[in-house]
Amino acid sequence: MRLSKIIILCLFLVLFVVSAFPQQDYVGRWDAYGGFSFLSTGKLNLFERGFHGQAGFNLNKWLALGFDFSTFDGHSSILPEMLNSSTQVKLGQGMAALIQAGLVPQGYSLYVPYSVRTYTYAGGPQINIRHFKQVTFFIHPDLGAMHQDTTMKPTDPIQTVIVGGLLGSSPKTSDTVPFYGVGGGIDLNVHKNLSLKLHADFVHTKLYSGLLDGGENNIRFSVGPVFHFGKNVAK
Repeated sequence: MRLSKIIILCLFLVLFVVSAFPQQDYVGRWDAYGGFSFLSTGKLNLFERGFHGQAGFNLNKWLALGFDFSTFDGHSSILPEMLNSSTQVKLGQGMAALIQAGLVPQGYSLYVPYSVRTYTYAGGPQINIRHFKQVTFFIHPDLGAMHQDTTMKPTDPIQTVIVGGLLGSSPKTSDTVPFYGVGGGIDLNVHKNLSLKLHADFVHTKLYSGLLDGGENNIRFSVGPVFHFGKNVAK
């Protein structure tokens, strides 16, 4: 009983605070955003920097439809424990042959550097909360596709042999997979036609399932200006 009273009191306070502040009186039909972004894939120790862009169409004050695009570049190193079981077996066989041939120095630790370029494409609805004049809160589902181009960059003969055994004659490979997750953030409204967007997304992918072990959780963060224009849909 006490908990229900506390919840009702909190809801009352929220409604009171919201009603006490001036709300936005202009919401443009169109939004356009572009800013600096980074993409972090902790499981692969991969951190990429790049660009994030959006175009949005506001159906009304609280609901929008939009398209989302981002591109990133980064580099890291792949380790044996990041590979799936079948690839690890194949890797072990290759390393055993090299050791038997006396080509692996004592204490050698295998890793292979690589560089990546990543693209993401998404579209769908977004819910906007415009109860405050100076800030807009938003949340949306993340449903889309991620494409990644990877170039292995072996630095010694052992790495070169291993890469050739796993990928063939070319050190380059690519993959395109769907992703899903959730995103959100805030727009700090500098002017009725200009805001500063702070945006974060959490998405799950399963890139290179023939090589890597399991899926990846990715975090994207971006910041930049968003421009509002067109017919006022707030009225």
